[in-house]
Amino acid sequence: MNFDLSEEQELFRATVERFTAPIDVEARRKLRMNDGGYDPARWQELAELGLIALAASEEAGGMGGSILDLALVGEAIGRANSPDPWLENGVLPAKLLAAASAETALDGVLSGESFTALAWAERNQRYSLEAKQTKSDSGTITGEKTFVLGAALADQFIVSAQDGGATEFFIVAANAPGLETRAYRMADGSMAGELRFTRVTGEKLDLAPGLLDQAIAEVRLLAAAEMVGLGQRLLEDTLVYVKEREQFGVPIGSFQALQHRLVDCYARIEQARSMLYRAALTDTSDSAAWQHQAAGAKAYITENVDHIAREAVQMHGGMGITDELAIGHAMKRVLLLSKLFGDVDTNLVHYAEAA
Repeated sequence: MNFDLSEEQELFRATVERFTAPIDVEARRKLRMNDGGYDPARWQELAELGLIALAASEEAGGMGGSILDLALVGEAIGRANSPDPWLENGVLPAKLLAAASAETALDGVLSGESFTALAWAERNQRYSLEAKQTKSDSGTITGEKTFVLGAALADQFIVSAQDGGATEFFIVAANAPGLETRAYRMADGSMAGELRFTRVTGEKLDLAPGLLDQAIAEVRLLAAAEMVGLGQRLLEDTLVYVKEREQFGVPIGSFQALQHRLVDCYARIEQARSMLYRAALTDTSDSAAWQHQAAGAKAYITENVDHIAREAVQMHGGMGITDELAIGHAMKRVLLLSKLFGDVDTNLVHYAEAA
């Protein structure tokens, strides 16, 4: 079997590497200091490179990228430790709007003219996608949402609400009358928000449950892809550090106990990458089986990358969790991605359902 990347896939990865190359720790901190935790001008540049358009089919106005194409982009963003919300505010809304055939809204997302956030999480609902507390009456929405990633910059939201006993989705403008947004900072430095709806008017999306489940499964796998890139960055930075940090007159990398632990981390990241590519290359014709594979892959990759992150911090010492080093930024991003649409236990339950 040929495991080499195609010319186009190499191009996608090289494009991301060039785009993210200037982002060191200081540049990352400056981006996070912007209103909303990110720079809209950089978002426009990312969209112009076609990195969001990969998420939609050619028929929908995108570039028709495969799940492997997207996984390569996500992995490259993770390896660069770049703060771009490509996954949560680019790929995720693009997938949902494409599934709902919402062409006008989708065009704005693909071009970068629209910054869109998904409002699905509710208090005490854990990772359930079903809306319970937010309700709709003929498109008039009332209720609250939390953990809305990118809420501080969003000019529109995709909102889930209970309508007629079923969970439906609506597009709501960020400046809609009756909508209140309270932004707060996440562990990785990005901005999320809580939304309160008081008879807010939304435009209903025709999003079938099966298409929603497929889109969420793909986002789970792409979150795992970014974690693989982050895990690689954590390992590489730690290898450099242990060769330079001296104790008892010798580099700590010469200690056999640390060498064994680093070899274990190397094996884990290689296994995680293999799991990622295995899931990305799995036949998606049986959507239910593929969704379970994606959930299992995210659970496996999360466990291994989380272990690498903790080892990296432990070997760096206390400064490993600070914002002075890329290690701290990467670990905090891993913590956020590991909980996106399900933690390890939740994803293992989904995976076990196929057994």
